[in-house]
Amino acid sequence: MVSFGVLGPLTAAGERGPIPLKGPRHRAVLARLLVARGRVVPVSWLVGDLWEEPGQGAVGGPCRRSSGHSGRHSNRTARPARRPASWSPHPPGYALRAEPDAVDAWRFESALTDATSRPAAEAYRLLDAALKLWRGPAYAEFADQDWARGEAARLDELRLLAVERRAKAGLAAGLAAECVADLEAHVAAHPLREDGWHLLARSLYATGRQGDALGTLRRARNTLLTELGVDPGEPLRTLESDILSQAPHLTPPPGEETHRPF
Repeated sequence: MVSFGVLGPLTAAGERGPIPLKGPRHRAVLARLLVARGRVVPVSWLVGDLWEEPGQGAVGGPCRRSSGHSGRHSNRTARPARRPASWSPHPPGYALRAEPDAVDAWRFESALTDATSRPAAEAYRLLDAALKLWRGPAYAEFADQDWARGEAARLDELRLLAVERRAKAGLAAGLAAECVADLEAHVAAHPLREDGWHLLARSLYATGRQGDALGTLRRARNTLLTELGVDPGEPLRTLESDILSQAPHLTPPPGEETHRPF
């Protein structure tokens, strides 16, 4: 089996360890086909995306060289339960066929979806493991390429969503203290995401830091006014009122929510 990493610099690995990817053009062809997620990419698109002045056989060469690393040709009739990833020519284009768990980004998305039906503590662990798959920006070395930019931005947005969902699950599972540090980093890097501020203030309050929670909400208000000229949305305003009144629902009895589907 061959697995691929795109949540950071592009990598490939087989049963015996890392597979060398020969040169920037080889890496770009592989990344371009992984972005397509198994769909056929016409040769004209590959050439237009990856070559300024293509020569004869521009695409075929890297694809043929990769086939030695990526396994069997996909047009064989026998299909085992798990197949190696394979380059597959589909005139007039190419596709890269891989199992659903062969690409780290695909495993990450699957975990993000799966966590929504898990109990809170289990969802927290699942999302925490999924976020550890990230080694840097998605498709990091191709971030300036038009063909990669949209997919990289989509995956990064999902990563931010996963950070916030992990915090929600942590709060429901009684793990507020474990969430605070990650949420501080989250709001520092993405200060316009009101959900991040909301979760940070909730986590601080749940750990007995009422003053810090109110200070966080003031920081959120100042940031939104300075950057956008708007007041916080209703969820942040309501949370501030609830904290000031020490609303009972902010501190549910231990274990009450732990086993509910997240």
